[in-house]
Amino acid sequence: MTMTRLTTFAASLIVITLTSLSGAAQAETERLSVVASFSIIGDFARIIGGDAVEVRTLVGPDSDAHVYEPRPADAIALARADVVLVNGLAFEGFLQRLVDASGTSARIAALSDGIEIVHDPEGGHYHFSGGQAIFHAAPDDPHAWQSVASARVYVENIARVFCEADAEGCAAYEANAAGYLGELTKLDEEIRRAVAAIPEDRRVAVVAHNAFRYFERDYGVSFLAPQGVSTESEASAADVASLIREIREKRASAVFAENIADARLVEQIASEAGLSLGGTLYSDALSPPDGPAPGYVEMMRHNVETLTRAMTGG
Repeated sequence: MTMTRLTTFAASLIVITLTSLSGAAQAETERLSVVASFSIIGDFARIIGGDAVEVRTLVGPDSDAHVYEPRPADAIALARADVVLVNGLAFEGFLQRLVDASGTSARIAALSDGIEIVHDPEGGHYHFSGGQAIFHAAPDDPHAWQSVASARVYVENIARVFCEADAEGCAAYEANAAGYLGELTKLDEEIRRAVAAIPEDRRVAVVAHNAFRYFERDYGVSFLAPQGVSTESEASAADVASLIREIREKRASAVFAENIADARLVEQIASEAGLSLGGTLYSDALSPPDGPAPGYVEMMRHNVETLTRAMTGG
């Protein structure tokens, strides 16, 4: 965000915060007011909270939290919130300045607390957005939800935070979490069966950015991603050529677009590697309600079905 935009944003917050904190917030509803930083966490919160919570999601479907620029309306939501649910691991780079600007007193809960973290050997990863490669510094890989085991920890953390904020509703939150954890257990088994059906020598894929290390660790599909490659940079031809060599050495079987990323780079890579696009994977955001991945379980099923179909030629 530029300094001018920051100034405009801060000025808007002064007016908005004064009006939003007039005491009307809590009177509007007796439900727990929850802000989720992005769509996957929003889905978890609605399932665990049920009718007892009101959830607002900051970064919506098909949107990239890494490049998100908060709006004044987001500060209003935080100022009114009882609980703010975030991923943590430096995923939401916009969050701290939004928390500071809103003056919120809500509990800020990092849902990745307690997971088995995958460390990033590069100290971060690249995104491809608007024709440019953008580096996101994060020594611990933040994309933990791509592991169902991690998602289980997210759900348990949400239930605990909701119980702490609303003791009267705790039994319902815990019951909702228990039911959903059972669904996640079945999902994990489905994914393992699906990957086992892919020949081992075809379990290498190419994606737009390194968002699938947790999936790789838990399920045994390897992912290659361009590092610092931009279609508008002078080095792009050499960098793409290096990736093409790696694709051939490791015998990658398919290239995939991502719902949050510009597809031009992976289309270029697929063309030069002699591979076709295998479809679109959902990495950092859900789809809209009428899309193939409107919830977390649907997202993971869609991804594994897309991987399986492309890697087996089905």
